[in-house]
Amino acid sequence: MRIIIISLLVLLLASCSAGLNRKSEVTTEPRESITSNEGGKGPQINVDFYKGKSFYYPIMAIWLEDEKGKYIQTLFVARSVATGFFMYGKQENNKWVPGAKREPQTVPYWAHKRGIKASDGLYVPDSENPVPDAYSGATPVTGFTLISRADSILPARYRVMLEINQNWDWNEYWTNDKYPDDEDYKRSCQPALVYEADIDSSSPKDSYYMKPVGHSHYSGKTGELFTDLSTLTTALHIADSIVVRIK
Repeated sequence: MRIIIISLLVLLLASCSAGLNRKSEVTTEPRESITSNEGGKGPQINVDFYKGKSFYYPIMAIWLEDEKGKYIQTLFVARSVATGFFMYGKQENNKWVPGAKREPQTVPYWAHKRGIKASDGLYVPDSENPVPDAYSGATPVTGFTLISRADSILPARYRVMLEINQNWDWNEYWTNDKYPDDEDYKRSCQPALVYEADIDSSSPKDSYYMKPVGHSHYSGKTGELFTDLSTLTTALHIADSIVVRIK
């Protein structure tokens, strides 16, 4: 009987130790701190992005719009999109090297909301008209906290928006031969996913959880938002949760 009790205690302690280790792994996970638009005169807006199980160097844009969906300003966008210059922009001698690259499928909902057409007719920034450095930064490689500011005082009700896209994430619906003649689609696969959080300054909360509200056009040809998310799989797990806090 004594042997049985001792064995049970050993198993219990081992279980507790394993649980503590898992908790430790979660709480000590490396996180980035990203700062943008420090000179803004409006409220401070923090976005805590907790990565999901499908996270693998996704590209994203974060912006503000009013309650009717009118674009206000960008808070953050990946520098590659902001400048039209990617680390893997072109191939030379069978190797990818930095270079200019047009990627309309990456975050098209943000790009069309922003509403600035480049000389080639695409609604994505290029080297001639980049997004200012104050609103851009390196692509996050892990979970992060964005600390940003609005340019000026915001309306009483507005939205914080986030669009995220991870290349090469095929699934049974978004197959690699679904649109065989569309090169932009082939680099996107599952289309960009769009999140939003509604802010009401007259009834403030400590935090606002962003929710997925739709996906963008699969190759960025339009600025439409498609609210049916039933065809998306791993794209829904790039983020585990996204939390907005207004300071």
